[in-house]
Amino acid sequence: MFAVVGSLATAASAQRTDEVPIAEGAFTMGTNESSVDALLARFSSKRRELFASELPAHRATVGAFFIDRTEVTNAAFKTFVDAHPEWSREGLAGDRHNGEYLKTWAGGSYPAGEATVPVTFITWQAASAFCQSGRKRLPTEAEWEFAAGRGHAAEFPWGDDAPDASKANWSGAKISKPSPVGTFPAAHGLHDMAGNVWEFVADPWKDSYLDAAKVSPGRRVIRGGSFGGSPVNLRVRYRDSHPELGAGPHVGFRCARSMESSQ
Repeated sequence: MFAVVGSLATAASAQRTDEVPIAEGAFTMGTNESSVDALLARFSSKRRELFASELPAHRATVGAFFIDRTEVTNAAFKTFVDAHPEWSREGLAGDRHNGEYLKTWAGGSYPAGEATVPVTFITWQAASAFCQSGRKRLPTEAEWEFAAGRGHAAEFPWGDDAPDASKANWSGAKISKPSPVGTFPAAHGLHDMAGNVWEFVADPWKDSYLDAAKVSPGRRVIRGGSFGGSPVNLRVRYRDSHPELGAGPHVGFRCARSMESSQ
């Protein structure tokens, strides 16, 4: 869908160095409506709508795939932009972003000292094009949830214990900005599936899992919570959405690829 011209060798090599294989599997995706009252009590909330998009719980199956161990970094995205200047801040047409695309970059590069920080201020299309440049793609929402929790019922990637400043970069850690990838311990081999930055996935946003649920044109699912998120946002099953063109400081991504496409 997103044309990427020129040599792919450098970008592909950079993106393939640190992936986690995920075996095919079936799991219960989403949340049972009967569990919402307990979740409201646990997270001291009266807002049932926080969990409405996770309904209903349903069985989902994913094929075997690889997913990046970390979120895509500024350094990796710069390699992509250098090879494909049509995706640079100066090269991307104004009607393809919200005016904030790569806002913090200057002179074609990210801020000094932030090579290993997740790239943000990107669009869903730019994330997709980056993944495509390495013969990858954005993970589906089902793949992302399965990878984050490995199909278990625990609330967070690391288990049922509440987040604290040792587990993730969230509002309670008081960091107030993205951390370098790998700063916090991995869960199931993956870093920052809870906190740091929200992650775009492939799916368009629907306000629930019901077949008749409304699809919101121009919005995509984001997962995982961010440095500004509360504990409820860091849950494996929590869903939110973001505009495709809405480059911002709290949304990044990681890539995936189907195992049969392994090169």
